[in-house]
Amino acid sequence: MNQSVPDFYQDVERCVDDVIAHVGKRIVLGIPLALGKPNELVNAFYRRIKADSSIRLTICTALSLERPKGSNDLENRFLEPFVDRVYDGYVDLEYMKDLRRKQLPPNFELREFYSKAGAYLGVEAAQQNYISSNYTHAWRDILDNGVNVVAQMVSKKEIGGRSCFSMSCNPEITLDLAPAMRKQEREGKKIAMIAVVNQNLPFMYGDAMVAPDYFHMVVDNEQYTSRLFSAPKMSITTPDYMIGLYASALIKDGGTLQIGIGSLGDALCYGLIMREKHNDAYNRFLRDTGIMDRFGREIERIGGTGRFDEGITGSTEMLVDGYLQLMENGVVKRYVYENTVLQRLLNEGRITRTVTRETLELLIEEGAIGRVLTKKDVDFLVHYGIFRKDVSYRDGVIQCGKHPVSDDLGVASNMEAVASSCLGDRLKNGVLVYGGFFLGPEAFYSRLREMSEAERKKIYMTSVLNVNQLYSHNGYLSEELKILHRRRGRFVNACLKVTLAGGMVSDGLEDGQVVSGVGGQYNFVAQAHALPDARSIIMCKGLRGTGKKQKSNIVFNYGHITIPRHLRDIIVTEYGIADLRGKSDSEIIAGLLNITDSRFQEDLLKQAKDAGKIARYYVIPEKFRDNYPEKLEKDMESYRRAGFFEPFPFGTDFTDEELMIGKALRGLKAQMSEGMSRVAGLGKAITIRQIPDAAKPYLKRMNLENPQSAKDKMMAKLVVYALSRQKAI
Repeated sequence: MNQSVPDFYQDVERCVDDVIAHVGKRIVLGIPLALGKPNELVNAFYRRIKADSSIRLTICTALSLERPKGSNDLENRFLEPFVDRVYDGYVDLEYMKDLRRKQLPPNFELREFYSKAGAYLGVEAAQQNYISSNYTHAWRDILDNGVNVVAQMVSKKEIGGRSCFSMSCNPEITLDLAPAMRKQEREGKKIAMIAVVNQNLPFMYGDAMVAPDYFHMVVDNEQYTSRLFSAPKMSITTPDYMIGLYASALIKDGGTLQIGIGSLGDALCYGLIMREKHNDAYNRFLRDTGIMDRFGREIERIGGTGRFDEGITGSTEMLVDGYLQLMENGVVKRYVYENTVLQRLLNEGRITRTVTRETLELLIEEGAIGRVLTKKDVDFLVHYGIFRKDVSYRDGVIQCGKHPVSDDLGVASNMEAVASSCLGDRLKNGVLVYGGFFLGPEAFYSRLREMSEAERKKIYMTSVLNVNQLYSHNGYLSEELKILHRRRGRFVNACLKVTLAGGMVSDGLEDGQVVSGVGGQYNFVAQAHALPDARSIIMCKGLRGTGKKQKSNIVFNYGHITIPRHLRDIIVTEYGIADLRGKSDSEIIAGLLNITDSRFQEDLLKQAKDAGKIARYYVIPEKFRDNYPEKLEKDMESYRRAGFFEPFPFGTDFTDEELMIGKALRGLKAQMSEGMSRVAGLGKAITIRQIPDAAKPYLKRMNLENPQSAKDKMMAKLVVYALSRQKAI
């Protein structure tokens, strides 16, 4: 398989036949994280090894996606019609179905380095085969596991009369696996690199775009243009919004932003858009709620509350749909360029995106181009829009329309001629966001597909090694250029718990159970410490659980740590900001207690005092003693009436009816978590004799409009009761 032209297939089964014939019966298959898995091909491999026990298959990957499922009958009645609608046409991964049934065959092994949070708790096969790895090390660890086949979903496009492929949603690891595997191939190892075309994928540019011969095999049949997996929007709660608002005030204009998926990331995007589009209301909220009184010093020193004049750029392992919202609302608008001198001049403010004669003179002065121009210099100037696109070079002459000019700009008349007839208007081919992979709702994919080519080129899809670390690798951006790009970097991630020593728990529990994975969090934390003006911001919800089972996520200590205390930086909860960088242990404890739910502050303070980690006489300041959920709800009340802080500000796949049912069921679940015997209110459900007309559409949606069994009748009553508590009926 050293051919320069790939073999093309119409059928995944034929492709599997040839892969086995080439690499043998021991297959270690590397497939991308999340969206980029070619599920039809993966299923063909899996069916083959189930039918033939002499073949062994190991899959190395992360985030094997599954359709949502409920944890009880009521939740399933709610979810099933939604799932049927949103995932119609999506091809499920068959190995995941068998994993859930505990029916994986003995000749199959799934090895993942990241999963959906909580998805594998108690799943022994997944827990035992989890590989703990930084995202930047995943390609290396997959190699160490003996990968001999890589399969990737791609999009294709004709460009200049030639077919091009885009790895679109997932270039992040394949870009580094491919050259390493090709090297092994030259040394005699039998490998196969496979692309499966799915035209539902947006065609993305940057390093994601490759020639067909990047792959050995290409499966190209429209039947495999199946529905992409979507991650529906979850509602943004009051704690989410508060955390997002605090974090939004720590983002510096003219800087760089990294964020992740989920309601916390959405809340941060909302806060940034509110800061830009509704700046008066944004600042009024910060004042009215006492945020500036309690944390104004940190906000003024680290971030800001003004509009974004210069704007920010994105450098993120995960391109979330929030970045499109930030681009459309004038927050992400700081262009960066893949030339060190050009970027440095922009950072220093010596030039702007508007092209002038001084732009050209400074590029000569700084050595980006020669005083006597070459073809390479002219191509550079045309590429970045400094010269018009119709300017060309030949045999020492610069052709500007009908006016040829000598290439020696040291001659004043030549410089004058070039400046008057060759210069463009604004810099071109800048990038707004660098990303490694993407995943999101269907509307996100549609928006990317609908974008013009010029718009999509502002999003540069690349290797995770390019965005998650500073040092250069495999010909990606140089360390110097990355530092210039990531000026005032703010790397925002989330965690599960924070210890009073400043350690962060993000991926697992103290009994060893893996909750998700390290992913790129450590990479970005380390990068924030390496950059001269960057900060790591870790968002942590202050509480978990409901009712009497609520507990603080700020704890004295914990038996598992993801980010060690010496890499502490900024922690944000719904109650505020704790800047921990360079602080002593007692200062760290005091700062974290200030942003802890007030019901848990005194117990934690006592533990710190008993351990001798804070002075016996220390008292939590009065202004930090009103950290209660009720206070947050009251703070937001008038702003919600004014139209701010809606549950789904960026849209949702749920209908209005489904949103109300979902809210009612969440309230019911919270009540039932108290224990049936202790929730007298649930007794009211049993006494319901007649179903109100207003409840019937909701019951029909739950397929409970005509309950027959005693169980169904009780479920119908519970739904009516839950709806009445939410004042829906």
